[in-house]
Amino acid sequence: MRKVATAAVFTALSAAALTGTIGQTAVAAPAVNMEAVVKAAMWDPYKPDQSITPGSGDSVKVVEEALAAKNLLDKKQVDGHFGTTTVTAYQKYQKSLGHSGLAASGLPGKGSLAELGKGRYTLTATIDVGGKTTVDGQTLNKRTADMIAAAEKRAGVNFTITQGSYNAGGVGASGGTHDGGGAVDISVRNISDKDAAVKALREVGFAAWHRTPSQGDWVEHIHGIAISDTDMSPQAQAQAGDYYQGLNGLANHNKDDGPQVKKVTWEEFKRG
Repeated sequence: MRKVATAAVFTALSAAALTGTIGQTAVAAPAVNMEAVVKAAMWDPYKPDQSITPGSGDSVKVVEEALAAKNLLDKKQVDGHFGTTTVTAYQKYQKSLGHSGLAASGLPGKGSLAELGKGRYTLTATIDVGGKTTVDGQTLNKRTADMIAAAEKRAGVNFTITQGSYNAGGVGASGGTHDGGGAVDISVRNISDKDAAVKALREVGFAAWHRTPSQGDWVEHIHGIAISDTDMSPQAQAQAGDYYQGLNGLANHNKDDGPQVKKVTWEEFKRG
């Protein structure tokens, strides 16, 4: 009986040593909210200051600590602000995983965030853009297609997609914004109230603007970027950053001329 008891104690002590619970209460791994991290990665690099995106600081800081542990980010940059330095560090991490191109743009995706968190944190509120589909003959991912359907319902009009996503080099005037996911151009031919259409797109999570020929080398259309789409190109990310800053998403960075709404992501819209 004594030998059995001794073995049991030894087993318990070994388990406690492995989990760090000898003489102390077990500490749960921190949780990283992916929605919050991606929102910060959309907004922070384009801010004129080092302010923290509301609700994102704690999760971003945990991700930054993980990057610092891999010697990809200076510890003094672990501050909860997902600025350009953190973007560069995350890009290096993505490349270390063998990623390239848009998969190594510095924008966190579910796979890389989960891999970075192994043994350090748990990942919650994940974003999944889904597989590719077609709408009006144009390629979109499922998340973007669902957002379009929701905006159509709110606007009371059927949109006609003239340019979709994953269209690298397809339209020169687009400046790379359609190279990845989340980007869409919409015809205005059957839309009488263009402001209402843009408003509906914004209300479901798009950074959207009514574009006219006076603004660039294009026909009149509505341009949208699905905020927090983890497949989007760096050029599209910059437009999302402009939108958060109240700007027009063009090279001149003029004031946003569209309808003002509460800025939300698709996930936030679905939660109401």
